[in-house]
Amino acid sequence: MGAVTVHRFTGRDGLDLAYRETGAGRPLVLLHGFTASAAQWLDHGPAAALAARGHRVILPDLRGHGDGARPHDPSAYPPDVLADDGLALIDRLGLDGYDLGGYSLGGRVVLRMLARGARSARAVVAGQGTAATSGPPAGGAGRRVLTALAAGDPLEPGSPDARAAHWITRLGGDPEALLRVLDSLVPTPFEALARIGVPVLVLVGDRDHDHASAADLAAALPAGRFGRVPGDHWTALTSPELGDAIAAFLAR
Repeated sequence: MGAVTVHRFTGRDGLDLAYRETGAGRPLVLLHGFTASAAQWLDHGPAAALAARGHRVILPDLRGHGDGARPHDPSAYPPDVLADDGLALIDRLGLDGYDLGGYSLGGRVVLRMLARGARSARAVVAGQGTAATSGPPAGGAGRRVLTALAAGDPLEPGSPDARAAHWITRLGGDPEALLRVLDSLVPTPFEALARIGVPVLVLVGDRDHDHASAADLAAALPAGRFGRVPGDHWTALTSPELGDAIAAFLAR
């Protein structure tokens, strides 16, 4: 879709952050995935389709991503800071009668916001499973690739790590900032999920094997609902069925 104006807001610690808007109507705050930005929803996801169905779609860039600040100082990434930023944006815009949604990391942050008192009427958690109930990733391919990029270490050409590094670089990711983002993540344990009373739709791609536990996540939520859309973790976001499922859920 065409260019969308970048707006600024301030985090609770004074950090300069960014968001975009498209459409008009009931506010819907959508959070993007790790290493991506608001452009993920605009260029590849269902933001335009949801705006066309009567939603004011609000798309922040998570701290360390996109057009917001990307500090390298670990003190700028205290535990749960992404949820802090989301709550600050809701306060800044004076939202009342709004809905929340997120994809992958964004879905994890949505759960944190709900657990901490965000008063959305409904929420969507897509591309996420019970990994959201655990703490910061201790290792894994993502951290390994980011550590190599930050240090300038070579990666084996043609390897999965090299391909991941290519996409992070192509998306303009800042490896040091992204590592700090990983360190800021905190869990939403099952006992906290059990206290989230709002209706939550948990969506996952039918080939997203890394998040096959999405059904378990939905079952742990008192008003959780589960659905599948075509695609793996990367392509499910682009499927028209994802936007249709979100729109249908929000219309109830």
